[in-house]
Amino acid sequence: MKSYPVTILLSVLILGCSGPYRQLSTDKKAKNVILLIGDGMGLAQASAAFYFQEEEPNFMRFPVIGLHRNPPTDALITDSAAGATAFSTGYKSYNAAIGVDSNAVSRETILEMAAARGKSTGVIATSSITHATPASFFAHTAHRDSAEAIASQLPYSPVNFFAGGGLQFFNQRSDKANYLDSLAAQGFMVNTETLERPAKLRPEGKYGYLLAPDGMPKMQEGRGDFLPQATHLALGHLSQDKDGFFLMVEGSQIDWGGHDNDAEYVIQETLDFDKAIGVAMDFAEKDGNTLVIVTADHETGGMSLSAAEVRMQRDYRHIRPTFSTGGHSASLIPVYAYGPGAELFGGIYQNNDIFDKMAQAFRMK
Repeated sequence: MKSYPVTILLSVLILGCSGPYRQLSTDKKAKNVILLIGDGMGLAQASAAFYFQEEEPNFMRFPVIGLHRNPPTDALITDSAAGATAFSTGYKSYNAAIGVDSNAVSRETILEMAAARGKSTGVIATSSITHATPASFFAHTAHRDSAEAIASQLPYSPVNFFAGGGLQFFNQRSDKANYLDSLAAQGFMVNTETLERPAKLRPEGKYGYLLAPDGMPKMQEGRGDFLPQATHLALGHLSQDKDGFFLMVEGSQIDWGGHDNDAEYVIQETLDFDKAIGVAMDFAEKDGNTLVIVTADHETGGMSLSAAEVRMQRDYRHIRPTFSTGGHSASLIPVYAYGPGAELFGGIYQNNDIFDKMAQAFRMK
């Protein structure tokens, strides 16, 4: 496997406890919540952002860090569906569950709760928008593989903005239905070609982007800045709502690189995700009323940033990413928080507690 020279970030070594990024939030209510999920991103994947780019990563900008435990109800290791459902509903469930509890009963999601209180909502992913993580915030189905059923729920959900892949589940379906027509009938302006900003983002408008048949291309295949640009576009639209908003952004393909045990795939997707974090943090720092949370549903690949070996000797000057599995691992997952309510996210807790912490920051509970 390829080894990588280490880029040393001197600022990491001299980090102090002062400065604008070290301040804990006050006890005020969060008007907005941005939840960024790096699918499959454990501590090693997040650490890659410190070693494989020249600039300081946006992970450095969070004053509060915690850890979540993530077993589902039917196993020791979670999949993305059960993990995201725990975040979105506050209920632990079985692997493959989308927005339902362990008895397959639909449960209200944090996105739906926000919308019921007059807030705008959005979901963004580099996978299909019907994939397990984004689906768990707007859909309810017993199994994650029901992509067409999930797509059929999106037009009637309280989502105001979405961007990702998955076009085929809307217009090339086995039932011959065309849910692009359904989206239009429900007031969505849908773009299937480019992530183009409309001439005017109407506050009351609904916007959707379906830019690939299934998942979006890899960064290595030329996806470009889709994720940070979609995040910026969503924030520009959703922030027009005087009542606030909830936005979920997923860096989906960190997980896919982990399943492939492909270090370069993981690294490039993590660096892209770090850019999206930067967009969210820039907005939150300027806004002052926005809680930003960064976490993952689980770790994928058992990735480690190992010392390279040259002629049977360990070389501590170079990193060789290694993997222990092609599946998920049971590692605890880091949680990073900034803004009103950030102090709730320190410590060690269960993944479904993240729902309660978001609801508490929103003063929904």
